[in-house]
Amino acid sequence: MATPVSARSTAINERRAITTSSAKPLIPSSRATGKGRSSSSEILPDDSASNVLRDNIDKRGINGYSSQVTERQTARLQSRTATRESLHVGTKGFVKNGLVDGATGDARPSRSRDFDSVSSPPAAVAPMLPRREKRPRSPWKPQASLIPPTTAPLATRVSLPPLASLLPESLEPPPLEQLSPDAQEGAILDDLLYVLMGHEGEYIRYKDSYQPSVDKDRLEGPKFWIMPGLDASLRDLTDSMLKMAKYYSAMEAFVEVQSREEFGAINHALCASVRKLLKDYLVLIAQLENQRITNGSFSLHVLRLHTLPTSHMMSQLYTLAQEILKKNDLLRDCDGSVDGLDEDKIILEQLLEGSELVPGGVSKFICKGGTVLRLLTDRLSFMSGDPAARALLQSLLRDASRPYMIMLNEWLHHGGIKDPHGEFLIKEQKSIKREKLEEDFTDEYWEKRYTIRDSDVPPQLEAVKDKVLLAGKYLNVVRECGGVDISKEVHDVPKSFDDACFLDNINSAYAHANSSLLSLLLTTHALSARLRSMKHYFFLDHSDFFTYFLDLSASELKKPFRHVNVSKLQSLLDLVLRQPGSIAAQDPFKEDVKVHMNDVGLIKFLMGVVNVRGIEQDDSKDSGTTEKYRTPAAAHTSSTTEADSNMTGFEALEFKFSVPFPLSLVISSKTVLRYQILFRYLLSMRHLEGLLVNSWEDHNKVLSWTHRSKDPRLEMWKRRAWTLRSRMLVFVQQFTYYCTAEVIEPNWQRLMARVNGGQDLATAQDSGVKPKVNRTVDELMEDHVDFLDTCLKECMLMNSRLLRACSPLVNRAGRPSTHVGIS
Repeated sequence: MATPVSARSTAINERRAITTSSAKPLIPSSRATGKGRSSSSEILPDDSASNVLRDNIDKRGINGYSSQVTERQTARLQSRTATRESLHVGTKGFVKNGLVDGATGDARPSRSRDFDSVSSPPAAVAPMLPRREKRPRSPWKPQASLIPPTTAPLATRVSLPPLASLLPESLEPPPLEQLSPDAQEGAILDDLLYVLMGHEGEYIRYKDSYQPSVDKDRLEGPKFWIMPGLDASLRDLTDSMLKMAKYYSAMEAFVEVQSREEFGAINHALCASVRKLLKDYLVLIAQLENQRITNGSFSLHVLRLHTLPTSHMMSQLYTLAQEILKKNDLLRDCDGSVDGLDEDKIILEQLLEGSELVPGGVSKFICKGGTVLRLLTDRLSFMSGDPAARALLQSLLRDASRPYMIMLNEWLHHGGIKDPHGEFLIKEQKSIKREKLEEDFTDEYWEKRYTIRDSDVPPQLEAVKDKVLLAGKYLNVVRECGGVDISKEVHDVPKSFDDACFLDNINSAYAHANSSLLSLLLTTHALSARLRSMKHYFFLDHSDFFTYFLDLSASELKKPFRHVNVSKLQSLLDLVLRQPGSIAAQDPFKEDVKVHMNDVGLIKFLMGVVNVRGIEQDDSKDSGTTEKYRTPAAAHTSSTTEADSNMTGFEALEFKFSVPFPLSLVISSKTVLRYQILFRYLLSMRHLEGLLVNSWEDHNKVLSWTHRSKDPRLEMWKRRAWTLRSRMLVFVQQFTYYCTAEVIEPNWQRLMARVNGGQDLATAQDSGVKPKVNRTVDELMEDHVDFLDTCLKECMLMNSRLLRACSPLVNRAGRPSTHVGIS
């Protein structure tokens, strides 16, 4: 019995010596050799609890130990052993994931936490178990995704990277305080190369107030902050270069936003030019990075010197971009307003454009087209003393103006507008069509179809904007008549505003368009012959046919105007106009004359034109107040209302004259209306003259007038009637002569002289001689209107007092018996 006990005691002493002298635990060595697994002491864990148990075994002996160890203690030891192994396996997992210490940056020991937690007595193992729930966060796995596309074709579709503030503590770099100055400079250099490309670095990060997902923050540019601990001199250099990083990020956002479809072609061209500059900027950053890698003497100061010119360029781009964005609604939250542009003006612009208004859907103002070019020009003028800024802005203006010059050349040389975004200085109202010219009494087609956007005119076109408008309008008319080949390309035209032949191109295009339209009007469509034809019909010039017409239609025209058969009158007029021997028989435009009955009296209509009412009669409750503010012409107009309902056909008769396009631009509805007023006035005089002549015939043929009565009072009454009739006839004849021979004819001769001057210009153009612009189509139209207005004024039809004096002659033309006392 003594031999086995002594042998086992000797083995235990040897194992204790090995444990004391060796740094390695027993468990791995036993697993490596595969020996000694049958001994109960070899399965004990190598920790503090196992050492206590070993001491008890040594003191009590093998037999004592074997007699006191129960099954319950054995189960407890096995439980503790399993707990230790599980903690040991978890610690290995941390090391495998590559976590680093936030303070030192070194890898953490794999067993340090296990030894600290298990070094306490067995009772301290239980408080360690809840710490298993405070495991480190899941590994840092940022993911990128595709965002929905926008109308900007080159905008990035990759989602924004996560902010550096969301990094786990384990990935944080070591503090700058623990780095040497050289190490700090190297770390900041590496960071700057990232930050200058629009990314965050390890030590240079966005401020918390910056949100990359907000367009307003991106357009203003990010604000950076540097982690504490950096040397003061290095911090100053870094701060001076961070402005360039802000400019680059803001310009990238500007290019993405302004490249959207709704911002127009001018903004797109500007963004393309800026994108080229940003590409050169990135090339510079790549070269600087190569210097950082290959050149050991590359320092923060050298980086600053290399980026100074580029920083100045980026500053100019950023300032220009902010001015453009302030004109938009994109930065309204920054300023609180958009240069005084309120919603009322926006609504008015929408109404003028003819767009529909939706509740709550007021469209925002967009800075585009000529407004962008104006901002570029103003900025160029402001920075003219800086050579680098001037060269940069000139390049931007040249590139941005190219789409505008394409639209300008299309308008000047083809008369068309290709402006899908509403950027050109000429605005077209497509709702106004030439089919409505017959009902257009305000020249709406010519005056309002093409208008100038005064707020969007570039400064380069401010002095010649009227020429640009007229040149395109003239060519547009010629093009609609088939006189311009729109498929023909125009060569040798300026491509930008700084071209030497920019103004010469506009002047030559204006002269060509003017001469082309004059030739079309005066030669192809015979404007002069049209005007002479209208003179025959409306001014009763060589009016033998009209006298015959009045004789044939006298029975019909004596009726009230509502009972007159207009078709019968039209048939009689056609018969008269085709009568051989009359001047109208040779007129090629006689088919364009139509008979019409006007339901408004001439004097009433003219009173409505010349009279200016301060208070409408129907809107006033106090009749005394109404009478106080009514002019004499207005009072007389109210008295003639009843007379208008009793008008005869003579008073309501007028002619209509159909004019084809493009002559309808010169002989428009408002000019035909003036012709009709003069015609009705002359017709009343002619009809009154005929009635007085018939009265003279009665005085000489009727027995009651020729027989001398014995009553002296009757003879005196006859003598007074003869005298009145004779004076009335002389007055009417003299007044008709005055209107025709002294008013209409001299003004007519002056008008035709000016028209023939334009015809000489058209002839010169047809003969191949370069035309000299001394007459324009607009001047011709103005001369025509001035001629008619002068005739109306000198015929005393534009003065209310003279109208009151002449009204008895016009209103009583069909009833002269009331004046001369004839039954």
